[in-house]
Amino acid sequence: MARTWLHLASSFLIVCSVIGFHLSTVGAENHQLRPMVLPLHLSSHNHSLHRHVDNLRRHLQQSEISRSTPNALMRLYDDLLSNGYYTTRLWIGTPPQEFALIVDTGSTVTYVPCSSCAQCGKHQDPRFQPDLSSTYQPVNCNPSCNCDDKQKQCTYDRRYAEISSSSGVLGEDVVSFGNESELVPQRAIFGCENMETGDLYSQRADGIMGLGRGRLSIVDQLVDKGVISNSFSLCYGGMDVGGGAMVLGKITPPPDMIFSHSDPFRSPYYNIELKDIHVAGKRLKLPAGVFDGRYGTILDSGTTYAYFQKDAFVAFSNAILREVHFLKRIHGPDPNYDDICFSGAGRDVSQLSKIFPEVEMVFNNGKKLLLSPENYLFQHTKVSGAYCLGIFANAEATTLLGGIVVQNTLVTYDRGNDRIGFLKTNCSELWRRVGFSGAPAPSPLVFQSKDTNMEFPPTLAPSGLPPNVLPGSFHIGFITLDMSISTNNSNLKPNFKELAVLISQELEVVNSQVRLLNVTSNGNDYLVRWGIFPSASANYISNTTALSIILRLRDHRMQFPERFGKYKLVDWNAEPQRKLMWWQHHFLAVVIGFITTLVLGLSAIGIWLVHRHSQQSINRYEPVGAPNSQIHAFGVLKLMMMVHRSQINTR
Repeated sequence: MARTWLHLASSFLIVCSVIGFHLSTVGAENHQLRPMVLPLHLSSHNHSLHRHVDNLRRHLQQSEISRSTPNALMRLYDDLLSNGYYTTRLWIGTPPQEFALIVDTGSTVTYVPCSSCAQCGKHQDPRFQPDLSSTYQPVNCNPSCNCDDKQKQCTYDRRYAEISSSSGVLGEDVVSFGNESELVPQRAIFGCENMETGDLYSQRADGIMGLGRGRLSIVDQLVDKGVISNSFSLCYGGMDVGGGAMVLGKITPPPDMIFSHSDPFRSPYYNIELKDIHVAGKRLKLPAGVFDGRYGTILDSGTTYAYFQKDAFVAFSNAILREVHFLKRIHGPDPNYDDICFSGAGRDVSQLSKIFPEVEMVFNNGKKLLLSPENYLFQHTKVSGAYCLGIFANAEATTLLGGIVVQNTLVTYDRGNDRIGFLKTNCSELWRRVGFSGAPAPSPLVFQSKDTNMEFPPTLAPSGLPPNVLPGSFHIGFITLDMSISTNNSNLKPNFKELAVLISQELEVVNSQVRLLNVTSNGNDYLVRWGIFPSASANYISNTTALSIILRLRDHRMQFPERFGKYKLVDWNAEPQRKLMWWQHHFLAVVIGFITTLVLGLSAIGIWLVHRHSQQSINRYEPVGAPNSQIHAFGVLKLMMMVHRSQINTR
C-alpha cells in the first residue's frame, strides 16, 4: 500500500511539473511579437490559471443574474476599408466628455488621450481632462498592477505588431453609452494616455475600446458588476457603405445563426474552430490542422484584412484566380505591395457575386459560413471597377480574420457559453430596423419651446451650440455643406450622383433630400456645395433630424471610400425656415384662382367680340331698292356692257 501511495505521489509531482512548464512557456511566449497587427498582451505566468478561475466565477455569477439584464445598444461609424476601423461613441466623466473609439476585440484596455499627454496626436475630439470631471479617481498603486515612477498610480502599456504603442495611467470614472442604451452609466477603469506612437498617433479616432478577454476589458468589467450578460455582438456595414451596430450584453440568437466553439483558455483572443475552406464549392487541398496553428483562427475587429498561413493563402489565391481567369490582372494601388488585383468587374458592388466565386468557411462542427465577394475583396483606389484580394499571407502559423471577413455579418461573442455565432445580414440597415435614433447623447437636457420638446446633448446645450446653429426655438429650412475633394487621378472624376447617395446614408436622410447646388474645379481639386432639404411632405427639417445632421457635421463623422480621393469638410451652415407670405402658404389656391379668373376673363372678352362682329354685319345689310343699291347695280351693268363691246371689237 505504501508503495502504491508513493507511485501516486510521484505521478502527481510529474503532472504538476509538466503543468508548471507549460504555464511558464505560455508566459514566455506572451512576451514575443504576435502575428501581424495583433496586440501585444503582457501576461503573467499563471495567466491560464487566472482565466480558468475567472471563467468559473463568471459562470456561477451569470446563473444568478436575472435574464432581464439590460443591453448597451451602440451605433458604429466609419468605413472599414476607407479608415481601417469602425468606431463608436463613448462618454467619460461628469459632465460627460465625448470620444470616438475604435471597437477592438483584440485589445483588453479602453484608453483615450489625457490632457497631460506629452506625445499624443491630433484626434477627432478634445483630450480627456480629469480635472473637469467630478467623478474621476486615479487607480492607486497596488500589488496587482505596474506603477508609475512615483509609485502612486497604476499604469498600462500596450504595444502592437505594426510598431505602434499606447501607454499611460489608469483611472476610474463614469462611462456612458448613449441615449439608445438601456444600460445606465457605470463606473469603469480606463487608460489615460501619456504617450502614443505609430498609427495610434496619426489616426483620426481618439482611442481604443477594448473588447477582448481581460480584467481591464470594458466587457469584463461590466460582466463582473453583474449589469450585463457575458456576451456582446458586432455587426459591420458592407463594402462602400460602412456603419453598423454593437450590443454590449445578451441578444436572442436568430434561428439561422451558426456557431463555432471558442476556447477561452487557448489565448486572450477570440478564436474559432476553422477546419476547411471551399471556393466555388470545391475544398482547398490543404493539410489537416492548417488553420489550427499556434493561436488557431482568431477574430480581431481591430484588424482590417485577413491573414492566412502561407500554404492556405497560396491555395486560396490560386483558386480565386482560376475562377476569374477572364478578368484582367493589374497592379495594386500601392506599388510597395504585390497585391492581387482585377479590372473589368464593374462598379456595381451588388453584382460582384455574379463574377467572383462564393467562399465557404467550414467549422469543426460541420457548419458553414458563406462569404460574399465583399468579405475577401477590397476596391482598388486608383482604377474604377477594379478589386483586390483582401486576404494576405501570414508569416506565422496563426490565421487572423479581420473585419473584412465579417462585413454584413452579425457576430455574437457568446462568452458565457464559449461560442461565437455568425449570421449574414445587412448591418448598415440593422440600426434603422431596430428603430434607434441617430443623435447619441448620454444625458439629454430637455428644453421647453413653444411648439415642441427639444433634446440637446450636453455638448450642444445650451451655450455649447455651434455658431452655425440658431439658438432657442427654431425650425431649420435647409442645411448647406461645402466640401473639398482632391483626386489622385485626373481621369477619375467624382461621381456626384453616387456621392449624394453616400451623403444621404451618412446623414440618415432620404436620397431626394440631398441636392447638388454648385461645383467648381481646379485640376484635380473640386469644391462642392450640397444642400440638405426637408422631405417632400415637410416644410422644414425636424429638430431631431437636424440635430443629428449637425452632430455628424460638427464632429466630422462623414466618411467616404478612398476612390473619391481626399475629402475635407470646409464649411456648413444651418439656415432657418423662411417665413412665407400668405399667398405662399396658399400657393395652390392662388394659382387655381388666377387661372380661373383668366379663363373667365378671356371667355367674356371673346363673347363680347363675337357679339360686336355680329352687330356690325347686321348694320351693313341694306334693301335692294335703296339709292346706294341702284348706283351699285348701274355700275355693274355698265361694266358688263364694256366687256361685251371689247369682245365685238376683237372679232
